[in-house]
Amino acid sequence: MVERMTLILDAFEGRSARLGLEDVARRTRLPRSTTHRILDQLVRLRWLERTSFGYGLGQRVLGIGGRDGSYAEIRSVAAPLLHELQMRTGMVVHLAVLDGTDVYYLDKVGGRFAASVPSRVGGRAPAHSTALGKAMLAWLAPEAVEDRLGGAVARLTERTIGDLSTLHQELNRIRRRHGLAFERGECAAGISCVAAAVRGPEEPLASVSLVGDRRAPLEKVAPLVVDATRRAAQELFPPGGRRTRPVAEAPEETWSPEAMDRLLADTGRGAWL
Repeated sequence: MVERMTLILDAFEGRSARLGLEDVARRTRLPRSTTHRILDQLVRLRWLERTSFGYGLGQRVLGIGGRDGSYAEIRSVAAPLLHELQMRTGMVVHLAVLDGTDVYYLDKVGGRFAASVPSRVGGRAPAHSTALGKAMLAWLAPEAVEDRLGGAVARLTERTIGDLSTLHQELNRIRRRHGLAFERGECAAGISCVAAAVRGPEEPLASVSLVGDRRAPLEKVAPLVVDATRRAAQELFPPGGRRTRPVAEAPEETWSPEAMDRLLADTGRGAWL
């Protein structure tokens, strides 16, 4: 069994590789039924993950940032961007990834408000209740969202989305806002957030959020979050397949108030914006 599991894992040539059942069976020369059974076991144990594009290496193998499960690469790339966001806004900054039905916090850069934000590095929160999670879920296929969350859409506060139908509507609004996700009191009362995903070639890798109290000017700082995630994606997946310049040298994208108004006007102010 160990030899067969190793054969299957070795069939994936990189973190972005996506293989279907037939591809894995052909590469490993294992019977299709055996391959399917082992793939299911590896998905359950998080050595692999199932996506709309096929099977890919899971978080226990890659940790998105490397084979030590520490998310080293994404944390390294994001670190200067998180620091810059905190310095420019004075708000709390989060970096997180999807892990099952939760977001898993990789980093937290605090300001004076940090002690009031109930999050910690290594902690978790239900993905559907956070701007971080919704920003990543919005770029998954609806079927993948349902497979991932199943019935795990419960209310934490009176403002939390409590059913899959409403969640799909919210994710559609996020896509229409080009990836901007907002949260006001959904995960914890009195806390508001804006987030955007760091998108890879096929799916979201992580997300970054700015966090404040319920009066925080999220719409004004939203462009900074979008710019940070764009720069992180360019650093992780540069044109030509190699890093060509430090992330700090990436050109800054600025949005006028008029452009931001047009972006947010796509959906109006729903209950979760």
